[in-house]
Amino acid sequence: MGDVHELPRPRVATGHLAERIGQPVCFVGRVEKIHPTGKFFVLSDGEGKHTTVELSEPLNEEISGVLEVVGRVTNQATIMCMSYVQFREDKSPFDLELYNEALKIIHEFSEYFPFG
Repeated sequence: MGDVHELPRPRVATGHLAERIGQPVCFVGRVEKIHPTGKFFVLSDGEGKHTTVELSEPLNEEISGVLEVVGRVTNQATIMCMSYVQFREDKSPFDLELYNEALKIIHEFSEYFPFG
């Protein structure tokens, strides 16, 4: 299957996950809930829709705010996380709604954004 970091990872919102089963993706969302076990958490996208992100190991740090997750979409349309980056929002907040609008353009004009 190859390492997800070596393959194209289209940027997706929650609504795109069902059509990307088994494929690597990049998802940006705001942390809504962290399971007490630390083995999964829930992110909301720019439309407020929720996506569950699964981890192979429990979290070993506190997470909050906006995250970019790289992983593979599971059969249940969740994301099996391979890596994540927490966005700093101390200087300016990340606009998830604007990001969502950019995603719509990327997917509508995929011939111009082949790895969108």
